[in-house]
Amino acid sequence: MATVVKLQRKINGIKEECFNRNRVAEENRRKEHKAALLIQSWFRGCRVRAYLRHLQRKATTIQKIWRGYLGRMYFRRMVKTAYFIMKMNFYNEMAVRIQKRWRAYYVRKYVHNYYALKQYLEGLTMTNEIVRRELEEFAVIKSREREKTALESGERKKDYLARKMHYLVSTEQIAGVFNSPYKLFPDEMEFRLRGAKPLSPKASRSRKDGTEGTVETSTLGTPFTLPQIEHLPPIPKKKPQGPFRDPAEVLLQRYKPLEPTLRVATSITSVEEAREELKRKEWGSQVNDELFHHFSNANKNRRHELMLHTSSKFGHVDYGTKHFREENPEKLKGKKDFKRVFTTVQVFDKFGKTYSSAGKAV
Repeated sequence: MATVVKLQRKINGIKEECFNRNRVAEENRRKEHKAALLIQSWFRGCRVRAYLRHLQRKATTIQKIWRGYLGRMYFRRMVKTAYFIMKMNFYNEMAVRIQKRWRAYYVRKYVHNYYALKQYLEGLTMTNEIVRRELEEFAVIKSREREKTALESGERKKDYLARKMHYLVSTEQIAGVFNSPYKLFPDEMEFRLRGAKPLSPKASRSRKDGTEGTVETSTLGTPFTLPQIEHLPPIPKKKPQGPFRDPAEVLLQRYKPLEPTLRVATSITSVEEAREELKRKEWGSQVNDELFHHFSNANKNRRHELMLHTSSKFGHVDYGTKHFREENPEKLKGKKDFKRVFTTVQVFDKFGKTYSSAGKAV
């Protein structure tokens, strides 16, 4: 009984102690549960992140391989294009050189012939000398004519003055003005006064008025009559309206001489006529009348006749055979293969060494 009593006395403490122990155990359980959740979340996050990193590495590897493949394909296409362009540029350059040599030879031989041009320039020089000499002679003749005209005009003026001043001639009783007794010889005008006929008052009046013609003597002694000028009708006092040009200017423009332009004075077919004349001269000066038939089967093995300016007694001149074209076809064949300018590339290995006329590899 004593034990039961003791237990009854301690039952409240035991309950309180059990409650406290259960509370502590529950708190510990909760802490452990939170720690376990934290550890699990951290572990799962690490595992997911590691898996994502693995997927990213695999995707990067796949992209790298694919992009490398695309880059290599693009580079191969670029190399093929560059190789084709380089080859075509080389062929074009060689074709341009061949065309340049052939056209230069053809132009020098058939278009701009040196000897025909030299002959033309010599003829042009001679023509220029003749024209220059004729122009100098024409200038001398014109200067003489001007001097003669001025001299005749002066003589006519002096004769007219002598006729007008005929009253100053000397007489047997009184010496004239131009025959001074203090001079050894009389003046030239004195002799003109003696040989001239006095001018009539009517002629002098008409010369002053300008209405009637006068009769004068030319240098040859034959009289000629000036045209008579008719009086114009009186001008009305009322001035016409509007700006009008001077009548003298209008008449001068109406009756001016014809001045054809260079286009009218020159023939339309002057260029064609000059070309035909040049062709006739070249045809008359050349020795071989046969044209040069290039690249024709009928004239393939035919030797052309020698011309005068390309042959001599010392041997044939190397014009057109040594410097412009080669007659020996064996020298044109090369013993070595085609050499590339750039270094070798693996893509070039599948191309052949022979090339067609279109520039493509065979």
